[in-house]
Amino acid sequence: MASHQFAKISVDGVSIFYRHMGPADGPVVLLLHGFPSSSHQFRNFMPLLAAKNYRVVAPDYPGFGFTEVPPARKYIYTFNNLATTIAAFVNALGIKKFALFIFDFGAPIGLHIALRRPQAISAIISQNGNAYVEGLGETWGPMKKYWATDSAEDRETIKGRILNPERTYWQYKSGSPTNGTGVPPESYTLDLALMEREGVKEIMLDLFRDYKSNVEMYPVFQEYFRVNKPKIYAIWGKHDKSFIPPGAEAFKKDTRDAQVEFVDAGHFALEEKGVEVAERIISFLDRIGWK
Repeated sequence: MASHQFAKISVDGVSIFYRHMGPADGPVVLLLHGFPSSSHQFRNFMPLLAAKNYRVVAPDYPGFGFTEVPPARKYIYTFNNLATTIAAFVNALGIKKFALFIFDFGAPIGLHIALRRPQAISAIISQNGNAYVEGLGETWGPMKKYWATDSAEDRETIKGRILNPERTYWQYKSGSPTNGTGVPPESYTLDLALMEREGVKEIMLDLFRDYKSNVEMYPVFQEYFRVNKPKIYAIWGKHDKSFIPPGAEAFKKDTRDAQVEFVDAGHFALEEKGVEVAERIISFLDRIGWK
């Protein structure tokens, strides 16, 4: 089996850190991480797909992981801009066709890319990657209030509620079949360490504010599903309290043959159910003939 490889590439004025595995001529699966994580969340998942001769590629977004954004770039942190940078990254690697694995923040980023390059998308695999209002759980209440007011007070409320160790622990452990005891501590420990870098919390708050634009784009994403009819597989941690199971089921409204399955996990399903999720995804890709 190929070992993990790490690299950096300069695109869109940004130095993108990424992980990649598998044969250079294998069918590509682009892995898009969530908040507050990075490509590190795929550290155990990537070898499972690479062992089946898939080329797996996982970038860190600007503001996340080990990607570096020069101050002179004056980067504006919106999901549309993150999508522009990741699309430039895909182009720079010469990737013409790929399956999208979207999770959490990776969902709007990946779907923005799909809107721009619909013919490049061989399939969409959503692991708790939302595109429907039905998928927004009760935990989104304070965020919706922030969207409505855009006030400094509500921004501070979000900062206090979400950008702290307890909330990060909760994201990883909530809904876990082992109550979090099976989640490797390096996962949330790395996230917390990277969050403490200068300016990162303000970047996250800017993205939380902009997440409203993703919800406003849901009808556009859904039209893309109806018009382009991508192969969709939603594999969902059924105990996720942020992106709840109705968000997975909703894919069937616009893509009649969308396949929806659930695993006994919470939001970060790959931490404890990565082998099961990988096996199901490989089975899905085999069924649709993505080789």
